[in-house]
Amino acid sequence: MLRRALHASARCWRKSPHNTKGKSAPEQRWIARQINDPYVKAARRESYRCRSAFKLLEIDDQHRILRPGLRVIDCGAAPGAWSQVAVERVNSSGADPGLPAGFVVGVDLLRLAPLDGAHFLSPCDVTDAATPARLQELLPASVADVILSDMAPNASGFRELDHERLVGMCLSLVDMAEGVLRPGGTLLCKVWDGGLAHQLHKKLAQAFKEVRTIKPKASRKESAELFFLAKSYKDK
Repeated sequence: MLRRALHASARCWRKSPHNTKGKSAPEQRWIARQINDPYVKAARRESYRCRSAFKLLEIDDQHRILRPGLRVIDCGAAPGAWSQVAVERVNSSGADPGLPAGFVVGVDLLRLAPLDGAHFLSPCDVTDAATPARLQELLPASVADVILSDMAPNASGFRELDHERLVGMCLSLVDMAEGVLRPGGTLLCKVWDGGLAHQLHKKLAQAFKEVRTIKPKASRKESAELFFLAKSYKDK
């Protein structure tokens, strides 16, 4: 069983990153990049828990996958930025009483700070065989309209191994969809480009009527990350 140890976008600054004293050269480069990153600045300004929020915002603005009233599962939710976006877009906190209220549940091995409008299963392994049943207990009518995943394995230092692990984790989401995603539903997942990405794309194409590959502007140019957007889950 593949186990998820860390959500990659959890590396977000809680405090000012300007102090580089005692840091290694790679750490100093990462700090400098964070200081100059416009999405990091925007996340602080708009009170998102991480810059990754802007990836989902951009994808949703273009493809309209989140709407008021929808039920959403956020896999690899820590630190909660994607859940924040989902809560806003599906109105799960009831902020707009004139719109249908959706539902958001986040899953992560890491503990998550509470978020109004979201239910969190943490610590919880999204690849565990018992997790779909736990989700069904929480979800209205026991099904979701959208599955989101920005999760990633703990970095091993070996790019091919990390790629293989992430593809395996995403494949487990396609399996999980059989029990929790309604026909016509949507799955959005992050994957790192590599030799096994085609296997994931093929499996998505078997389960969904439409699969797109997306590279949002908020993804750093040097990053190998891509997103597969699979729409219209097929009836079994």
